[in-house]
Amino acid sequence: MAQLTPSQRTWNAFKRNKIALAGLLFIALTLLVAILGYLVMPDQTPRANNMIIQLSIKKPGAKFTMLRIRKSEPVDTIGFFGRMLFGQPSFYREIPITGYYFKQDSIHVNEYIGNEDKPDQKAYNIFEVVTGVKPRYHFNKVLLNPTLSCEKSAEIYKSFSDRIKNEQIVTKTYWLGTDIYGRDLLSRLLLGTRVSLSVGLMAVIISMLLGVTIGSIAGYFGGWIDAALSWVMNILWSLPALLLVIAISFALGKGLWQIFIAVGLSMWVEVGRLVRGQVMSLKQVEYIEAARALGFNNTRIITKHILPNITGPMLVLASSNFASAILLEAGLSFLGFGAQPPMPTWGAMIKEHYGYIVMDSAYLAIIPGLAIMLLVYAFNLVTIVLRDAFDIKSQSTRI
Repeated sequence: MAQLTPSQRTWNAFKRNKIALAGLLFIALTLLVAILGYLVMPDQTPRANNMIIQLSIKKPGAKFTMLRIRKSEPVDTIGFFGRMLFGQPSFYREIPITGYYFKQDSIHVNEYIGNEDKPDQKAYNIFEVVTGVKPRYHFNKVLLNPTLSCEKSAEIYKSFSDRIKNEQIVTKTYWLGTDIYGRDLLSRLLLGTRVSLSVGLMAVIISMLLGVTIGSIAGYFGGWIDAALSWVMNILWSLPALLLVIAISFALGKGLWQIFIAVGLSMWVEVGRLVRGQVMSLKQVEYIEAARALGFNNTRIITKHILPNITGPMLVLASSNFASAILLEAGLSFLGFGAQPPMPTWGAMIKEHYGYIVMDSAYLAIIPGLAIMLLVYAFNLVTIVLRDAFDIKSQSTRI
């Protein structure tokens, strides 16, 4: 049978391992959600931070009727890609209600304030509800303009009340419930996917760039260069990853970009050690000696002849480090060193709600915890399949 390429072996391994294929599909789904971002979220406001305190800690599947009142301050309409990346500020202020009726130029509502409390009765001018601008005249003085006829005034009143009924009284369903601030938990969970994957991606890129560069230099040149770089790697290797990330975070400050750098700088040592060992085993083989005899410089030999032949092990380690970076970011966010509120992260969501685990709202902490577990498990499954795919001996026995 003809020798299969690494990509063919990898795909054959994925096809044989149904669980790993499901893990790859789950990663692809989370990646799609992270890219689309606000476009697939129920709450499309920036950082999914639309707070309705009256709806604090509502069960999954809870439905509420909302009165949407136009904001008085101007709100810019964001373009498609801007809305996908950064969200669209809401044009309305939302008030949960249990009932309503129209009377003259006002809408009277029973404002929901809690399951145990009696609704608060309030009235809002219908012109202000629709436009966000307070009218100069009341309905009994002929709506908006005293020069209008009563028939025209009544027609305007009906058009405004119909618009409120059709467009500004809506029913919202909170599929995963709400958090302690009355924010939609599903929206924040989906947006947290973007944070976790971006941290994993940037951490892997930084760690691979540093690890491959330092490891290849140490392994190829040897001597005192190898001794010095190996000493640095061994020192950093002896430090717990989480403590090292916290120390780097203290130096860089709190924030999302700081987390990218901190996690990446804490993970390059493992890559460097792997690359160093692989380069040391390959630099004496025949085709490398032939490249030296042809007069190729060291940079070309490393980049064109050695590194392409250790791509398999580096991909396996990159997949493993992706999962580790997600766990590190979650731990940092739980400790308060990750992306700062109101940016939603899975670790911060657990921190905000872990006290409810012993109450009847344990789902508030369990749901983001399950998201972390499933995504890390999916990357671990991919890592196992990649390791088997690039293991030539095991593949040859199977073929």
